[in-house]
Amino acid sequence: MNLVQRLVGLTAVAVTTIGFAGGAMAADYNWTFQTSETAGEPGFVNKQKWAESVGKMSGGRIAIEILPIGAVVPHTDTLDAVGAGILQGHLTDPSYFSGKDPAFAMMGNLVGAWSDPFELLGFMESGGGNELYAELVEPYGVQFIGPAATEPEAFVSRIPIRSVEDLKGVKMRAPEGMVYEIFSKAGAAPVSLPGSEIFSALDKGVVDAADNTVFATNQALGMNDIAHYPLYPGFHSLPMIDVSMTKSIWDELPEDLQDILIASVEQFSFNHIFSVRQLDAAAVEQAKANPDIEIINWSGDERAKFRRIAQQEWQNWAGKTDMTQRYYDAVTQYLSGRNLL
Repeated sequence: MNLVQRLVGLTAVAVTTIGFAGGAMAADYNWTFQTSETAGEPGFVNKQKWAESVGKMSGGRIAIEILPIGAVVPHTDTLDAVGAGILQGHLTDPSYFSGKDPAFAMMGNLVGAWSDPFELLGFMESGGGNELYAELVEPYGVQFIGPAATEPEAFVSRIPIRSVEDLKGVKMRAPEGMVYEIFSKAGAAPVSLPGSEIFSALDKGVVDAADNTVFATNQALGMNDIAHYPLYPGFHSLPMIDVSMTKSIWDELPEDLQDILIASVEQFSFNHIFSVRQLDAAAVEQAKANPDIEIINWSGDERAKFRRIAQQEWQNWAGKTDMTQRYYDAVTQYLSGRNLL
């Protein structure tokens, strides 16, 4: 049964349930999920819409409160909080847990691997990604419901960077882990800064460039107004969004609610991608209206050069654990089989 058939069937179940239960009855399950975005960001808003859809699809039996980054625990601690039941779930980038296992860094954001979110989702669905990630989180007491993705992240810069060669010596913000290492190998001088400090660091010239979220968000935050040479479409970063919940709660759910949650995440992923795609397109037009801003689009050759540097770092990470090796093998087999490597 494909996604559309599942959604149609589950919607019918939801409508029937509403008809019997009525919209005013209290939910059977009340959960709190924490995200990795601040309130008001496009990703946060879309995750709130996902929670609303779960309520409708379940006929009101499930109510989910969506909280912003850091609301209950730091963003690096949601995995443990979900496993312990302090949170009942999260929607987040697994890269934040790379300190626990390097496989989280690879699975969360395999830098340079994906040029389109549907390539990542295809791998997760049919290349073994879902199974490997579910195996990775299970020992933490967490049930992986499904993956989502966003558009490739943009790159903000105060100086024109038109090629891999232009990265040499550039002081740039990059998160710790694989992203940091790959930009280092490409010749840049990365520094680790929290997202909250990026604008100030760019404005004061502490850094000249930054790896930071999608174009629409950067434009809304005024990043492009102080760093006039954004790189778009993105060439480096396309993180996976992990939608998971406490395994002990999942195991006690009726099968129909488990099916609804799985289908709702698939639906959320599509909705989120196209929502951000539309926001990016509008933001690009807004940026183009500013004569001080030049949007730089790397050529296919330059993107290939960066990917080759990234692939060398993939191999380095593959040897860290049995899981990183298995993930590396699965990804490279998937990409090779589709002429994407």
